[in-house]
Amino acid sequence: MMIKDHVIVWNNCLNIIKKSIDAQPFKTWFEPIKVVKLTADVLTIQVPNKFFYEWLEEHYVDILKKAVKQELGYNGRLEYNILVENHRKISSTTAVPVIQNKVEQEEAKFLNPFVIPGIKRMKIDSQLNSIYTFENFVDGDCNKFPGSAGLAIAKKPGGTAFNPLVIYGDVGLGKTHLSQAIGNEILAKYPDKHVLYVTTEKFTNQVIQAIKSNAVNDFMNFYQMIDVLIIDDIQFLSNRPKTQEIFFNIFNQLHQTGKQIILTSDRSPKDLVDVEARLISRFKWGLVADLKYRILKPGCVFWK
Repeated sequence: MMIKDHVIVWNNCLNIIKKSIDAQPFKTWFEPIKVVKLTADVLTIQVPNKFFYEWLEEHYVDILKKAVKQELGYNGRLEYNILVENHRKISSTTAVPVIQNKVEQEEAKFLNPFVIPGIKRMKIDSQLNSIYTFENFVDGDCNKFPGSAGLAIAKKPGGTAFNPLVIYGDVGLGKTHLSQAIGNEILAKYPDKHVLYVTTEKFTNQVIQAIKSNAVNDFMNFYQMIDVLIIDDIQFLSNRPKTQEIFFNIFNQLHQTGKQIILTSDRSPKDLVDVEARLISRFKWGLVADLKYRILKPGCVFWK
Protein backbone atom coordinates (compact mmCIF):
# COMPACT_ATOMS: atom_id res chain seq x y z
CA MET A 1 0.00 0.00 0.00
CA MET A 2 1.42 3.37 -1.02
CA ILE A 3 1.96 5.86 1.83
CA LYS A 4 0.55 9.23 0.91
CA ASP A 5 2.60 12.38 1.45
CA HIS A 6 0.85 14.96 3.66
CA VAL A 7 1.98 17.90 1.50
CA ILE A 8 0.63 16.29 -1.68
CA VAL A 9 -2.66 15.43 0.01
CA TRP A 10 -3.14 18.98 1.30
CA ASN A 11 -2.23 20.52 -2.05
CA ASN A 12 -4.83 18.28 -3.69
CA CYS A 13 -7.37 19.42 -1.08
CA LEU A 14 -6.52 23.05 -1.85
CA ASN A 15 -7.12 22.46 -5.54
CA ILE A 16 -10.56 21.06 -4.73
CA ILE A 17 -11.36 23.95 -2.37
CA LYS A 18 -10.16 26.53 -4.91
CA LYS A 19 -12.88 25.39 -7.30
CA SER A 20 -15.60 26.04 -4.71
CA ILE A 21 -14.81 29.54 -3.44
CA ASP A 22 -13.69 32.91 -4.80
CA ALA A 23 -10.01 33.81 -5.10
CA GLN A 24 -9.93 36.38 -2.29
CA PRO A 25 -11.49 34.19 0.46
CA PHE A 26 -9.19 31.40 -0.63
CA LYS A 27 -6.17 33.70 -0.26
CA THR A 28 -7.36 35.01 3.11
CA TRP A 29 -8.44 31.78 4.79
CA PHE A 30 -6.56 28.92 3.11
CA GLU A 31 -3.17 30.17 1.96
CA PRO A 32 -2.01 30.90 5.57
CA ILE A 33 -2.70 27.27 6.59
CA LYS A 34 0.30 24.97 6.98
CA VAL A 35 0.02 21.21 6.69
CA VAL A 36 1.71 19.36 9.57
CA LYS A 37 1.34 15.62 9.11
CA LEU A 38 -0.77 12.75 7.85
CA THR A 39 -1.36 9.80 10.17
CA ALA A 40 -3.51 7.02 8.73
CA ASP A 41 -6.73 8.81 7.73
CA VAL A 42 -6.10 11.97 9.80
CA LEU A 43 -4.63 15.05 8.14
CA THR A 44 -3.31 17.67 10.61
CA ILE A 45 -3.10 21.33 9.62
CA GLN A 46 -1.84 24.38 11.51
CA VAL A 47 -3.82 27.64 11.72
CA PRO A 48 -2.61 31.02 13.09
CA ASN A 49 -5.03 31.34 16.02
CA LYS A 50 -8.32 30.19 17.50
CA PHE A 51 -10.34 32.83 15.66
CA PHE A 52 -8.99 31.49 12.36
CA TYR A 53 -10.05 27.97 13.36
CA GLU A 54 -13.51 29.12 14.46
CA TRP A 55 -14.03 30.99 11.18
CA LEU A 56 -13.06 27.96 9.10
CA GLU A 57 -15.38 25.71 11.11
CA GLU A 58 -18.27 28.15 10.83
CA HIS A 59 -17.96 29.07 7.16
CA TYR A 60 -15.98 26.38 5.33
CA VAL A 61 -16.43 23.13 7.22
CA ASP A 62 -18.46 21.46 4.44
CA ILE A 63 -15.91 22.39 1.80
CA LEU A 64 -13.09 21.07 3.99
CA LYS A 65 -14.90 17.81 4.67
CA LYS A 66 -15.58 17.28 0.97
CA ALA A 67 -11.94 17.85 0.04
CA VAL A 68 -10.49 15.64 2.81
CA LYS A 69 -12.88 12.76 2.16
CA GLN A 70 -12.25 12.97 -1.56
CA GLU A 71 -8.51 12.61 -0.91
CA LEU A 72 -8.51 10.19 2.06
CA GLY A 73 -11.75 8.30 1.65
CA TYR A 74 -14.87 8.01 3.76
CA ASN A 75 -12.93 7.79 7.06
CA GLY A 76 -10.78 10.83 6.29
CA ARG A 77 -10.62 13.38 9.09
CA LEU A 78 -9.06 16.78 9.64
CA GLU A 79 -7.36 17.92 12.84
CA TYR A 80 -6.11 21.40 13.74
CA ASN A 81 -3.01 22.69 15.46
CA ILE A 82 -3.79 26.18 16.80
CA LEU A 83 -0.86 28.51 17.43
CA VAL A 84 -0.94 29.98 20.93
CA GLU A 85 1.70 32.03 22.75
CA ASN A 86 3.66 29.73 25.08
CA HIS A 87 2.97 31.92 28.06
CA ARG A 88 -0.74 32.22 27.52
CA LYS A 89 -3.08 30.35 29.84
CA ILE A 90 -6.51 29.44 28.51
CA SER A 91 -8.94 29.37 31.39
CA SER A 92 -12.45 27.96 31.40
CA THR A 93 -13.35 29.73 34.62
CA THR A 94 -16.77 31.36 34.50
CA ALA A 95 -16.54 35.14 34.49
CA VAL A 96 -17.83 36.87 37.62
CA PRO A 97 -18.90 40.53 37.52
CA VAL A 98 -16.60 43.05 39.16
CA ILE A 99 -17.94 44.82 42.27
CA GLN A 100 -21.08 42.74 42.46
CA ASN A 101 -22.90 44.60 45.20
CA LYS A 102 -22.08 48.29 44.88
CA VAL A 103 -22.56 48.46 41.13
CA GLU A 104 -26.14 47.28 41.47
CA GLN A 105 -26.97 50.33 43.59
CA GLU A 106 -28.51 53.35 41.90
CA GLU A 107 -25.45 55.49 42.63
CA ALA A 108 -22.00 54.22 41.66
CA LYS A 109 -19.70 55.84 44.22
CA PHE A 110 -16.60 55.81 42.08
CA LEU A 111 -14.77 58.59 40.34
CA ASN A 112 -16.00 59.02 36.79
CA PRO A 113 -13.13 60.83 35.06
CA PHE A 114 -15.37 61.85 32.17
CA VAL A 115 -18.09 63.59 34.17
CA ILE A 116 -18.38 64.18 37.91
CA PRO A 117 -18.05 61.83 40.90
CA GLY A 118 -21.25 60.12 42.01
CA ILE A 119 -22.81 59.88 38.56
CA LYS A 120 -25.23 57.03 37.95
CA ARG A 121 -23.62 54.06 36.24
CA MET A 122 -26.33 54.01 33.60
CA LYS A 123 -25.20 57.47 32.42
CA ILE A 124 -21.62 56.56 31.56
CA ASP A 125 -20.91 58.12 28.18
CA SER A 126 -19.23 55.76 25.73
CA GLN A 127 -17.26 58.66 24.13
CA LEU A 128 -17.87 56.94 20.78
CA ASN A 129 -18.39 58.84 17.54
CA SER A 130 -21.63 57.57 16.02
CA ILE A 131 -20.25 58.20 12.52
CA TYR A 132 -17.77 55.36 12.91
CA THR A 133 -19.72 52.28 11.85
CA PHE A 134 -19.12 49.14 9.83
CA GLU A 135 -21.47 50.47 7.16
CA ASN A 136 -19.13 53.30 6.17
CA PHE A 137 -15.90 51.46 6.85
CA VAL A 138 -14.75 49.89 3.59
CA ASP A 139 -11.93 47.43 4.08
CA GLY A 140 -9.57 46.40 1.31
CA ASP A 141 -8.77 42.82 0.39
CA CYS A 142 -5.78 42.80 2.77
CA ASN A 143 -7.97 43.88 5.68
CA LYS A 144 -10.74 41.28 5.54
CA PHE A 145 -9.32 39.50 8.57
CA PRO A 146 -9.40 42.48 11.01
CA GLY A 147 -12.88 43.44 9.81
CA SER A 148 -14.17 39.89 10.26
CA ALA A 149 -12.64 39.76 13.73
CA GLY A 150 -14.34 43.02 14.64
CA LEU A 151 -17.75 41.74 13.57
CA ALA A 152 -17.24 38.52 15.51
CA ILE A 153 -16.35 40.51 18.66
CA ALA A 154 -19.45 42.66 18.22
CA LYS A 155 -21.59 39.51 18.27
CA LYS A 156 -19.95 38.11 21.40
CA PRO A 157 -17.85 40.73 23.23
CA GLY A 158 -15.48 39.14 25.71
CA GLY A 159 -16.56 35.68 24.63
CA THR A 160 -14.18 34.99 21.76
CA ALA A 161 -10.56 33.90 21.55
CA PHE A 162 -9.41 37.37 20.45
CA ASN A 163 -9.37 39.27 23.70
CA PRO A 164 -7.65 41.63 23.59
CA LEU A 165 -7.93 42.69 19.98
CA VAL A 166 -4.94 44.80 18.96
CA ILE A 167 -5.33 46.69 15.67
CA TYR A 168 -2.15 48.23 14.33
CA GLY A 169 -1.05 50.04 11.18
CA ASP A 170 0.06 53.39 9.78
CA VAL A 171 -1.84 56.64 10.25
CA GLY A 172 -5.00 56.96 8.16
CA LEU A 173 -5.74 53.28 7.60
CA GLY A 174 -8.84 53.20 9.78
CA LYS A 175 -7.71 51.89 13.18
CA THR A 176 -9.81 54.40 15.12
CA HIS A 177 -12.76 53.89 12.78
CA LEU A 178 -12.69 50.10 13.06
CA SER A 179 -12.26 50.08 16.85
CA GLN A 180 -15.15 52.50 17.34
CA ALA A 181 -17.27 50.66 14.79
CA ILE A 182 -16.96 47.58 16.99
CA GLY A 183 -18.04 49.63 20.01
CA ASN A 184 -21.02 51.15 18.21
CA GLU A 185 -22.10 47.72 16.93
CA ILE A 186 -21.91 46.28 20.45
CA LEU A 187 -24.03 49.12 21.84
CA ALA A 188 -26.59 48.54 19.08
CA LYS A 189 -26.80 44.84 19.93
CA TYR A 190 -26.35 45.12 23.70
CA PRO A 191 -27.59 48.55 24.86
CA ASP A 192 -27.09 47.60 28.53
CA LYS A 193 -23.37 47.03 28.10
CA HIS A 194 -20.97 49.77 29.16
CA VAL A 195 -18.66 50.57 26.27
CA LEU A 196 -15.94 53.19 26.65
CA TYR A 197 -13.55 54.69 24.11
CA VAL A 198 -10.56 56.71 25.29
CA THR A 199 -7.26 57.80 23.79
CA THR A 200 -4.06 56.92 25.60
CA GLU A 201 -3.31 60.63 26.02
CA LYS A 202 -6.63 61.24 27.77
CA PHE A 203 -6.19 58.12 29.90
CA THR A 204 -2.73 59.31 30.96
CA ASN A 205 -4.06 62.77 31.89
CA GLN A 206 -6.79 61.10 33.95
CA VAL A 207 -4.15 59.03 35.76
CA ILE A 208 -2.22 62.21 36.59
CA GLN A 209 -5.35 63.89 37.94
CA ALA A 210 -6.30 60.80 39.95
CA ILE A 211 -2.84 60.74 41.55
CA LYS A 212 -3.01 64.45 42.37
CA SER A 213 -6.47 63.97 43.90
CA ASN A 214 -5.44 60.84 45.82
CA ALA A 215 -8.22 58.99 43.97
CA VAL A 216 -6.34 56.23 42.12
CA ASN A 217 -8.48 53.45 43.64
CA ASP A 218 -11.70 55.21 42.60
CA PHE A 219 -10.25 55.77 39.14
CA MET A 220 -9.40 52.07 38.76
CA ASN A 221 -12.80 51.03 40.11
CA PHE A 222 -14.48 53.14 37.45
CA TYR A 223 -12.55 51.51 34.64
CA GLN A 224 -13.13 48.04 36.06
CA MET A 225 -16.88 48.64 35.69
CA ILE A 226 -16.55 48.86 31.90
CA ASP A 227 -17.73 45.92 29.77
CA VAL A 228 -15.88 46.92 26.57
CA LEU A 229 -12.80 49.12 26.87
CA ILE A 230 -11.34 50.67 23.69
CA ILE A 231 -8.00 52.46 24.06
CA ASP A 232 -6.57 54.27 21.06
CA ASP A 233 -2.85 54.76 20.30
CA ILE A 234 -1.28 52.58 22.98
CA GLN A 235 2.17 53.44 21.61
CA PHE A 236 1.86 56.59 23.76
CA LEU A 237 2.16 54.43 26.88
CA SER A 238 5.87 54.59 26.10
CA ASN A 239 8.03 55.84 28.98
CA ARG A 240 5.03 56.35 31.31
CA PRO A 241 5.67 53.79 34.06
CA LYS A 242 2.90 54.89 36.44
CA THR A 243 0.28 54.92 33.70
CA GLN A 244 1.49 51.48 32.58
CA GLU A 245 1.23 50.13 36.13
CA ILE A 246 -2.35 51.33 36.55
CA PHE A 247 -3.38 50.15 33.10
CA PHE A 248 -1.76 46.77 33.80
CA ASN A 249 -4.00 46.30 36.85
CA ILE A 250 -7.11 47.46 34.99
CA PHE A 251 -6.29 45.17 32.06
CA ASN A 252 -5.86 42.15 34.33
CA GLN A 253 -9.15 42.71 36.13
CA LEU A 254 -11.13 43.24 32.93
CA HIS A 255 -9.59 40.24 31.20
CA GLN A 256 -10.07 37.92 34.16
CA THR A 257 -13.76 38.81 34.36
CA GLY A 258 -14.47 38.27 30.69
CA LYS A 259 -14.67 41.91 29.61
CA GLN A 260 -13.60 42.87 26.08
CA ILE A 261 -10.45 44.95 25.49
CA ILE A 262 -9.70 46.61 22.15
CA LEU A 263 -6.44 48.47 21.54
CA THR A 264 -5.00 50.37 18.58
CA SER A 265 -1.39 51.21 17.81
CA ASP A 266 0.76 52.53 15.01
CA ARG A 267 3.03 49.50 15.34
CA SER A 268 2.93 45.86 16.36
CA PRO A 269 3.13 45.15 20.13
CA LYS A 270 6.56 43.57 19.66
CA ASP A 271 7.83 46.90 18.28
CA LEU A 272 6.57 49.08 21.14
CA VAL A 273 9.36 51.02 22.84
CA ASP A 274 9.70 51.61 26.60
CA VAL A 275 6.59 49.59 27.40
CA GLU A 276 6.86 46.92 30.11
CA ALA A 277 7.35 43.37 28.89
CA ARG A 278 4.44 42.13 31.01
CA LEU A 279 2.08 44.51 29.19
CA ILE A 280 3.40 43.58 25.75
CA SER A 281 2.95 39.93 26.71
CA ARG A 282 -0.72 40.55 27.52
CA PHE A 283 -1.30 42.48 24.30
CA LYS A 284 -0.40 39.26 22.46
CA TRP A 285 -2.90 37.10 24.36
CA GLY A 286 -5.68 37.57 21.85
CA LEU A 287 -5.55 38.66 18.22
CA VAL A 288 -3.02 41.10 16.77
CA ALA A 289 -4.43 42.39 13.47
CA ASP A 290 -2.50 44.41 10.91
CA LEU A 291 -4.33 47.04 8.86
CA LYS A 292 -2.41 47.51 5.61
CA TYR A 293 -4.42 49.32 2.97
CA ARG A 294 -7.57 51.43 2.97
CA ILE A 295 -9.99 51.50 0.05
CA LEU A 296 -13.01 53.78 0.14
CA LYS A 297 -16.22 53.82 -1.84
CA PRO A 298 -16.82 56.97 -3.91
CA GLY A 299 -18.13 59.69 -1.63
CA CYS A 300 -16.93 58.07 1.59
CA VAL A 301 -15.08 60.21 4.07
CA PHE A 302 -11.50 59.13 4.78
CA TRP A 303 -11.75 58.59 8.53
CA LYS A 304 -8.56 58.37 10.56
